[in-house]
Amino acid sequence: MSDALTMAARSIRLSARNIDALITALALPVMLMLCFVYLFGGAIDTGGGYVQYVVPGILVICAGFGAGTTAMSVSGDMSGGIVDRFRSLDVGGTAILAGHVAASMVRNLAASTMVFAVALAIGFRPEATAGGRLAAVAILLAYILAISWIGAAVGLLAKTPEAASGFAFFVSFLPYPSSAFVPVETMPGWLHGFALNQPLTPVIEALRGLLLDQPVGAAPWQALAWCAGIVVAGMAVSAALFRRRVS
Repeated sequence: MSDALTMAARSIRLSARNIDALITALALPVMLMLCFVYLFGGAIDTGGGYVQYVVPGILVICAGFGAGTTAMSVSGDMSGGIVDRFRSLDVGGTAILAGHVAASMVRNLAASTMVFAVALAIGFRPEATAGGRLAAVAILLAYILAISWIGAAVGLLAKTPEAASGFAFFVSFLPYPSSAFVPVETMPGWLHGFALNQPLTPVIEALRGLLLDQPVGAAPWQALAWCAGIVVAGMAVSAALFRRRVS
């Protein structure tokens, strides 16, 4: 545990020194939210104010940007030789990867807080009870944890940080064929099956319902089940890939 905390502190310090990447990771989700609310929101009918509808999707996209940073950081460590030095100091692979994931959680929480603050400034008004807000935070943290472990696995799979950066594009695109920006029923019929059954839709629906104090049905449990499965898969794949890379 102490090794993992040390690795997490190292990753956070490296992120703080990379000012350009830090500003980009914080600003892009905010800019995307402003574009959707002010440029497209007036043309999209969601049965209420569009900012109320779109914020949960932006929070999910924000986590995706952060996971892309994690993929590049892991790939940079693996290709730069620093992992061999850590192993000579008896720092295990689990601690190295857990440190990257923990740092990703911290970065994503900072970015999500900024998105939420700007959302409040432009009119977002959560109506959730205290319990609903805590449940929404728990689901968001579970999703950040899940996507961070996938980012770590991608970083181990990629040969260079530049190749790993493509992961950010993929996870940033995945919310679009979901209920993040428009209701699923407004999409073409052939897309409904994927949009309704991909992992991001229950996460977004759970966040939206909990934050706005609306009925959520089974969405929170589906979201947590998806996140738990992704975490287990991400950890297993990351462990296997790490052993292969250092063998």
